[in-house]
Amino acid sequence: MGKYIVRRLLQMIPVIILSTFLIYAMVFAMPGDPTAGKCGERPCPPAYVAAFNEKYHLNDPLPVQYGYYAANVLQGDLGENQYGRPVAEELTERFAVTGKLAVMALVIEGVIGILAGVLAGLRKGGFIDNLVLVSTLFVISVPIFVTGFAARYFLGLKWEIFPALASGKDPSFYALLMPAFVLASTSLAYIARLMRTNIAENIKSDYVRTAKAKGLTPRRIVGVHTLRNSMIPVVTFMGYDFGALLGGAIVTEGIFDVAGVGGYIFKGIQNRDGIAVVGAVTALVIVYLLMNLLVDLLYGALDPRISND
Repeated sequence: MGKYIVRRLLQMIPVIILSTFLIYAMVFAMPGDPTAGKCGERPCPPAYVAAFNEKYHLNDPLPVQYGYYAANVLQGDLGENQYGRPVAEELTERFAVTGKLAVMALVIEGVIGILAGVLAGLRKGGFIDNLVLVSTLFVISVPIFVTGFAARYFLGLKWEIFPALASGKDPSFYALLMPAFVLASTSLAYIARLMRTNIAENIKSDYVRTAKAKGLTPRRIVGVHTLRNSMIPVVTFMGYDFGALLGGAIVTEGIFDVAGVGGYIFKGIQNRDGIAVVGAVTALVIVYLLMNLLVDLLYGALDPRISND
């Protein structure tokens, strides 16, 4: 197990380097003035532009610029945003909010998606199965920003069931409930369909017929044997999805004004704050890769036939 973890960590190094270099290049190598918007609507003074370029080595070739940036990242320095605040400090504050939102979304998609998939798989071809298939197809077909704005208008503004916005540095559980449902909606639909397919296939397997021949109760057959084997691809999907939820929250946090990492990137793009955007996305890449490692470890623990050595 230890060798596997070390090997996976070493494999992450080139992935982190390549992905962060592409992010850095997309922000600072593209045409345009990197200081645009930092001095309001007017162009920045030449002295400020010169100091900014010198601080971030923007006059050097792109590989040299990235080399300086990567060296600072290794020391925990992600640069400063346009307001002079360290990006690392702001991300530390906002990761707590985004993490809370992502965990809530993961629980929602896991509980509702797995339950719907199990019911549909056990009653394949019935009313519940058709209802799950149609409803999940509808959710998948609707873009997340449409779902978000519709939920905010109807559930927040018109019917006032939930707060329309989740503003503030530490929004409450209730304020984040609607954004969490919106963030989880698409993944919930995929999990339900994936679970349905797995249950329907595994219920016809030889080990299920053997369990029935031994006289095991249907609850034990489904709850212990069928469900466990059907959960393996679902757990894998949910693990990978958690990292995606952290990055995919950009749209959701922007709609509901959530002060998380996604909202930070959203506002950074609006304000043309390249340092903030690059730093935040770099942090998300690292978190996503660590989550992938955790998923692989859980996958091996869930299915003993799979070795992580």
